[in-house]
Amino acid sequence: MKTAIVTGAARGIGLATTRLFVGQGWQVAMIDRDTDALADAVTTLDHVHGIDCDVSDPASVPGMVAETLKHFGRIDALVNNAGVADFGPIEGTSFERWRTVMATNLDGPFLTVQAATPALKETKGAIVNIASISGLRASTLRVAYGTSKAALIQLTLQQAAELGEYGVRANAVAPGPVRTKLAMAVHTQDIIDAYHDALPLNRYGTEAEIAEAIVFLCSDKASFITGQCLAADGGFEATGIGLPALRR
Repeated sequence: MKTAIVTGAARGIGLATTRLFVGQGWQVAMIDRDTDALADAVTTLDHVHGIDCDVSDPASVPGMVAETLKHFGRIDALVNNAGVADFGPIEGTSFERWRTVMATNLDGPFLTVQAATPALKETKGAIVNIASISGLRASTLRVAYGTSKAALIQLTLQQAAELGEYGVRANAVAPGPVRTKLAMAVHTQDIIDAYHDALPLNRYGTEAEIAEAIVFLCSDKASFITGQCLAADGGFEATGIGLPALRR
């Protein structure tokens, strides 16, 4: 059976991606630093193995990869989904907050790919880094988050360029607004209405829809696709800033 590593797998897009992998006959190493949430998620699925790991910790990542290989014997795909969302104005973003975002969103994918590269070379595997629409277009209050995701897209290109000769593919998925529990808990009705007006599809995406894009890029169906950033965003990027009033 093919094996995927999914980071940030205890909830949200990571859990939806894990479920889709399992449904398509894969086995999955579920990685998360939330021990309790990870334990709960693992019990709901077959062919998975939970590993408690903070991907921003360079001392922990090699052991995570080693445990995956010990348990499953191979790595065919690595999905870097773990991320930190921290929104605030430039003047209100301390260096500590900046570094916390960068450590998980950028350092994590660097460390995991570096550690998993030997195994991915053996299987001619795939890397999918979860970026964001905020990495493709600037917005207020996202100085750390947006910059980390833009850098992650560039990191993806570097990985694709260097690892392609070994048959290893690297792509990114940039989700737009997604109807996660967290988003629905913090988005006011005004924000929900604004996204409805700004997106050509007039709705949030679902975790399952983002998972479909991720698993596709890990599959043999995407065997000639590398170095790309797929915006799964309901058309958000295509419309630019947009003036919804002009569309009425």
